[in-house]
Amino acid sequence: MKVILSPGGISGRVTAIPSKSHLHRLLILASLADKPTLLRFKHSHAEDINATAACLSALGANIETATEGFMVTPVNLRQLPQKAALLPCGESGSTLRFMLPVVCALGVSGEFKMAGRLPERPLAPLDTELTRHGIRLWKPDHNTLCCEGKLTAGAYTLPGNVSSQYISGLLMALPMLEKNSSLTVEGQIESADYIAMTLQAMESFGFNPASDQDCYNICDGAGFTSPGEIIVEGDWSNAAFWLCAAAMQGDIEITGLNKQSAQGDREICAILERMGAIGDRHQISGGRLRGVEIDARAIPDLVPALCAVAAVSEGETIVKNAQRLRLKESDRLAATAQVLNLLGADVTEEPGGLRIKGVEKLTGGVVDSWGDHRIAMMAAIASLACEGSVTITGAEAVRKSYPAFWDDFRALGKEVLVYE
Repeated sequence: MKVILSPGGISGRVTAIPSKSHLHRLLILASLADKPTLLRFKHSHAEDINATAACLSALGANIETATEGFMVTPVNLRQLPQKAALLPCGESGSTLRFMLPVVCALGVSGEFKMAGRLPERPLAPLDTELTRHGIRLWKPDHNTLCCEGKLTAGAYTLPGNVSSQYISGLLMALPMLEKNSSLTVEGQIESADYIAMTLQAMESFGFNPASDQDCYNICDGAGFTSPGEIIVEGDWSNAAFWLCAAAMQGDIEITGLNKQSAQGDREICAILERMGAIGDRHQISGGRLRGVEIDARAIPDLVPALCAVAAVSEGETIVKNAQRLRLKESDRLAATAQVLNLLGADVTEEPGGLRIKGVEKLTGGVVDSWGDHRIAMMAAIASLACEGSVTITGAEAVRKSYPAFWDDFRALGKEVLVYE
């Protein structure tokens, strides 16, 4: 799919889509709870969420799409699949990393089907810890990961400087075991806000693991209690593109965000304010933008959107501690540099980050999404600073997290020509 964006700005109001990170967690917990749960949100049909829903359905959950969101009838723990469950993860790293420990805790054999770059993304040391506790893992082919066995209770340990998704997956899985367990996180914790989001979601389902510094103690067979219904938060990660667009030109209002959210990407407003944008932690408008230093360790998903702003900010922006971006749907450091440079920016790729020298205006041109939703959206908002049109190939990549992105862009006044 190809999209052509004409020069010109946007204005108006856009409502934040439901948080993919929050919804992944709530879907899993609702599927493991004691009774049905209504998850309230404006439905978005994101591919990653569909993948998690499909995996949970394969375990026996019933997930119905309703006008209010999802109605989730949980898995019957006494009638789990006797044959290997087919678990279609697509390209969703969250789905695989959350669901693998859960499937193992339930003692269900599984075949995880992976697409895109997902088979190449790391699972260590989560896989080692699962193997150490009674699970057999193997890959019969490049796109399939198989598991069998039942996870045993005990002491689990993970380093803090790896994906927080490993930690979150285990935190949601261990309450399903029949004996006490503990999870110790060693060293500095990256993306700690995502772990806080998991704990917050678990608390909504009646479970709050006792913690002693970096050790979580989990009671045997505690399980999860449905609250009946729960509202899914607006997504700060995808709203970041609209907030960055507002910083570049103003006149955009974003609704549906919770400033008390545990989502780490709410930091976008504070970073944009450092760059010279005007506003509070709800609303951003244009200002005299300047380059800053951005530590991406805890907010890697914000990098593409912020780099579009940096490309037209005075001075130099340095993005550091961003090496994990090389293992996303694309090599996001390489993709960000290439796409912005093709549009007329001055971006230098470094081993663990980017160096961006701001220019007054971008030129426009033809770029590819690299099959990455965040790169496609970055190119779209960069078009707001372009003198010429921008053509984006592979624009269907936005379906992974924000299927209505092009519709919302058009509703804000941008001329969007779509060619399937």
